[in-house]
Amino acid sequence: MRLARTTGTTAAGRLGLVLLASAALVAVAPPPPATGAPAAAPGVTVEERRLDGDVPRRILDDSGFDGVAPAFAKSLRGAGSYGQAERAAVRHGERLWQRAVDRAQGRGPAGGELSRDDDRPLYWARLAMTRELRAWHAGSGLSEAAGTRLLERLEGASRGQDSMTGGGAGDRAKGLKRIVVTGFDPFTLDRDIRISNPSGALALALDGTVIRTADGPARVETAVFPVRWGDFADGTVERALRRALPRADLFVTVSQGRVGRIDVERYNGAWRGGFGDNENVSETGLVPVKDPATQPQWTTTTLPYAAIAAAGTGRFPVYDNTSVTEIPAGGTAPVVRPAGPTPGSAARAGGGGDYLSNEIAYRATLLRDRLGLDIPGGHVHTPVLQFGPGNTDPATGTVSDPVFVQNRLDITEQLRTIVRVAAEES
Repeated sequence: MRLARTTGTTAAGRLGLVLLASAALVAVAPPPPATGAPAAAPGVTVEERRLDGDVPRRILDDSGFDGVAPAFAKSLRGAGSYGQAERAAVRHGERLWQRAVDRAQGRGPAGGELSRDDDRPLYWARLAMTRELRAWHAGSGLSEAAGTRLLERLEGASRGQDSMTGGGAGDRAKGLKRIVVTGFDPFTLDRDIRISNPSGALALALDGTVIRTADGPARVETAVFPVRWGDFADGTVERALRRALPRADLFVTVSQGRVGRIDVERYNGAWRGGFGDNENVSETGLVPVKDPATQPQWTTTTLPYAAIAAAGTGRFPVYDNTSVTEIPAGGTAPVVRPAGPTPGSAARAGGGGDYLSNEIAYRATLLRDRLGLDIPGGHVHTPVLQFGPGNTDPATGTVSDPVFVQNRLDITEQLRTIVRVAAEES
């Protein structure tokens, strides 16, 4: 989710995705009351409306995930209270996440002709579930707060966020390091509804796996985050990572970035640049976090960037990206700084741009610092996932091809190696 300012970047270089997140230490709210003033019927969201297109329907049908939302809707119809609805949301959300992980890792039926590693069935099935939940809630008599809480529970369970705990004492007893990796949903769907996000595919491929390093085994826990400004402002990153980071030995937030290259982002900036999210909402201004009086303009990676860039990890070149855009102290106009921010400057774009990739990196590293954690962590941008010749135009309607699949597999394997290098060098 790399969308940098136009200054000093190519159009391809401005496009990319986000990975981990923030410093607002937000506590999980208790369940809202199951009764109260009935909420007005919630409208279908911009994201959910896209479900009616031909491509999403084909992806769900081909993968076999088309039955996920109807099964959830049936459970909701049998719910007679908030508690029963919440249990249904969590249970079906967890099943969806595990089914997507199992499919990506070759367990159970693949379903259809789409490659196993495809992240899009998870994305579209979740949206079908949230649409069913909104429709059920409209006639349930539950309060608006209860409906919001149910959506939060469904989102957290179906994204792997609730199960990403950083491991436990058993891992330490086995000598297992613990690694947290995050990815993103597909985005820019109005530009190309067929879009897939390699960072989301990576999260599915790595969740629960053990990576063998020169220093011993390391278990990976992953989650996927939405491409929505509002969710980040509401603390979705902090809620998920505050549980996981204190028990982790390493964290890597991942998103889609530039064409043909991988970037380890050195600096993250406290600025939102306004590019539209998956709800077609635009936000410009300072990244909103808790306790803004102590909010820094910049945070930095603690990943072993030099070692990662120097290692032979795969087919795509890897760069230690130090460029940022800032307003210098005493200045008024943005300036590109290839070697990083200068003292007293105001952020206008981190190495990862000014979109949600930069924001998850900023939030995750700020959370690391505010929790006083001395662990390596930071953001990596993957290459843009591309179709093969003849299928690049969305008008073709092609949802996959051999080049598309191979590119995603190559990106996943190279990022798996980068995570291993980061663990060994740290």
